[in-house]
Amino acid sequence: FADFRREGLRQAALESLQGWLAAGDPAVELEGHDLKEALRFAGCRHGCRAGLFDSMLVSYVLRPATKHGLEDLAFERLQQKPVSLQEAGFVKGGEPAPESEAILTLAAETLELTRRLLPGLREDLRQQEALEKVYREIEEPLLPVLVGMEERGVLLDCTFLAAMSTELGKEIDSLEAEIYRLAGEEFNINSSQQLGVILFEKLGYPVLKRTRKTKSYATGAEILEELASRGYPLPAELLRFRELTKLRSTYVDALPTLVAEDGRIHTRFNQAVAATGRLSSARPNLQNIPVRTELGQQIRRAFVAPEGHLLLAADYSQVELRVLAHIAEEEALQEAFHRGEDIHRSTAARVFGIDPGMVTGEQRRAAKTINFGIIYGISPFGLARNLGIDQKTARGFIDDYLESYPGVRRYVEETEAIAAETGKVETLYGRVRWLPDIKSKNRALKENARRMAINARIQGTAADIMKLAMIAIDHRLGADGHAARLLLTVHDELVLEVPEAEIDPVSALVQAEMESVTKLAVPLVLDLGSGPSWYDAK
Repeated sequence: FADFRREGLRQAALESLQGWLAAGDPAVELEGHDLKEALRFAGCRHGCRAGLFDSMLVSYVLRPATKHGLEDLAFERLQQKPVSLQEAGFVKGGEPAPESEAILTLAAETLELTRRLLPGLREDLRQQEALEKVYREIEEPLLPVLVGMEERGVLLDCTFLAAMSTELGKEIDSLEAEIYRLAGEEFNINSSQQLGVILFEKLGYPVLKRTRKTKSYATGAEILEELASRGYPLPAELLRFRELTKLRSTYVDALPTLVAEDGRIHTRFNQAVAATGRLSSARPNLQNIPVRTELGQQIRRAFVAPEGHLLLAADYSQVELRVLAHIAEEEALQEAFHRGEDIHRSTAARVFGIDPGMVTGEQRRAAKTINFGIIYGISPFGLARNLGIDQKTARGFIDDYLESYPGVRRYVEETEAIAAETGKVETLYGRVRWLPDIKSKNRALKENARRMAINARIQGTAADIMKLAMIAIDHRLGADGHAARLLLTVHDELVLEVPEAEIDPVSALVQAEMESVTKLAVPLVLDLGSGPSWYDAK
């Protein structure tokens, strides 16, 4: 325990930590809870050659769907509840005095509880050979990579966002006026209760649904979308108003407030949150920046490269469908990927029994929805809702799809059987997703577990592939002496900051590493682009 408020302790701790991390002694292993913060403090400037045993990450690998905070693990494994930061005196506007009893108790408990947790976690991991490999080959080496990405951050053009906010403000004001005109009066647009009265009592729109608890009018996005599809004018304006106000408040106005003194956004990548193995991000959450609308994509224009550099965006093309083709051993899908076909057009041709050249845009859209829907265990109800068709037609689409791709049908059936028998499913790399609800008597819980089982093997494998690619790229950039560095990861995409003079060799390096990081029955294909902003690189 080192209280950095005491003179000389910060530097002494830093020198010790950097020495351990850089030693390269196989007998040296850094143990602790949430070691990313220790690596951040050390800066990893001298490399990270020591072993890392992180109780938070080990817990995540063993039981990904549970909580992995020190307090959670201490209660679960040791039946103890440590002193919280608040109880120790770390409250807004205040902190405990150096060497006070409160801070000494907090430090002692934090260290001692972590120490007591480690043997049990080590033994549990040792008994799970596949999971130990996931930890040692994926999660452990990824730690310093994520620290580097977080510390570098990405440059943000706040001037662009200020101008965008102004333009959005004008459109929002115009929409507000139009909504009041269509409603015939002014009201609180953000009030579900007032909106329900306007739509269903004053204007007489059909009541599609009521809330379960209060039995008041439901006015969610699905309801408004259905009413808009029936030709009612006000719901379409309301949907646009909600989209713009959320976009403005969540990103356009919020991002500049998160910029550090260096002009960059330093998001935090969560390595122990998503049960599928995917990374998530926070402060800000960059995973949810909308990409389906042009306006949402415009936000990416604010993420820019400094002078003399470019942003390089590398996006795996349909990686989850490729993983499905591999795991399901589905020959038709594999052949289509090997031929480089438009997989959604190819699927539509098979499902509808027509020549690929005759596939309409609507048929391709339906095939695309089914392709990705199968990965998420979609039901006839879900497909019907997504395509705006009746459930009988949707069920027919799913049946025709599984008839056309017997390997996929076999994958779905085998995965459900494995989950029901063992209570878990695994990725290609051995990452486990536990599914206790698969045996639930509650139909909704059981059905949700079934969908998660089908999805977890696919999405989890894709997440593992991406993590391995990040580790490989980071290593190669350092080994080859490039100044280019990883900045962001969003689902199946990586973003790098690259000096203009390095763009060609780094592009080739990234493509080679990402496409060869694993060998599947189908090729991994990369969409690669570069430009002065993230938007241009796409």
